[in-house]
Amino acid sequence: MSRNFLVVDPQEGMPVLKGLASPARVSVLKLLHEKGPLNVNEIADVLDLPQSSVSTNVQILEEAGLIRTETQRARKGNQKVCHSVYDEVLVVFKNEIKETEPDAIEVSMPLGLYTSFEVTAPCGLCSVDGIIGLLDVPDTFLDPDRMKAALIWFTRGYVEYQFPNNARLTNTGVREVEFVMELSSEVPGTSADWPSDITLTINGVDIGTWTSPGDFGDKRGVFTPDWWKLKGSQYGKLKSFRINDDGSFVDGLRITNVKLAELKLEQHHSIRLRIGVRDDARHPGGINIFGRGFGNYDQDILLRLKTR
Repeated sequence: MSRNFLVVDPQEGMPVLKGLASPARVSVLKLLHEKGPLNVNEIADVLDLPQSSVSTNVQILEEAGLIRTETQRARKGNQKVCHSVYDEVLVVFKNEIKETEPDAIEVSMPLGLYTSFEVTAPCGLCSVDGIIGLLDVPDTFLDPDRMKAALIWFTRGYVEYQFPNNARLTNTGVREVEFVMELSSEVPGTSADWPSDITLTINGVDIGTWTSPGDFGDKRGVFTPDWWKLKGSQYGKLKSFRINDDGSFVDGLRITNVKLAELKLEQHHSIRLRIGVRDDARHPGGINIFGRGFGNYDQDILLRLKTR
């Protein structure tokens, strides 16, 4: 079943914030979410609130767009029936959402379009609709339905993607390569304290390792489908890996001195990205890669080439 989300900028969405700024109104929203459509009298009875108070709060919630109402005929006159609109409300400052830079070339790679792999169990893939193939069987990664994958997990090994080198096609110089993806560790069940060393390799060159702190399951991922069990991995950390003339960085922090020139982009028609956990990793805690339709970020693996 699909989930409805509202993303609101607090600088522009004051009516929504006002709607959420009352314990009574939050109780109304929670009740409608759990019980389904109710009329004003039913809400008042369940929450033990005066009908006049419920009517006032319903009006505020309706004006904020957090609920919708419809008038239905009742035994005596008409009644107002209230419906929940959103499953979750996300408060995000717009200036935190990075727009594409004018001098950047972007390619979004669907999770299932890897060109090679070598993984060990526990492992698996799933789409937004269900499990793909068989769980904990590495050969399932050959299943043609892998093209629909929205979540990939394995214990050790790698998946490799081949991105087009669009800068070379347009004869444009590159000053920085950036990969952005949502990652976490992988443990049977979940554990916030389960470190895993996740290594990125570009064109055969190890650019560095990021240690994921855990496998997160304390709450459902924003975009994680309802059918996915709550005991499974829910979301990851959105990580930015950048390589430029100064070295290689994760979220702006240097991880190695590997520089852009070592990738030899001008010699390759494609850019090969390998994501994995090595057999000799200090923290071999597995990996989850979240794609569009899973986790907290509705995106696949993003390549951004910043041109000169």
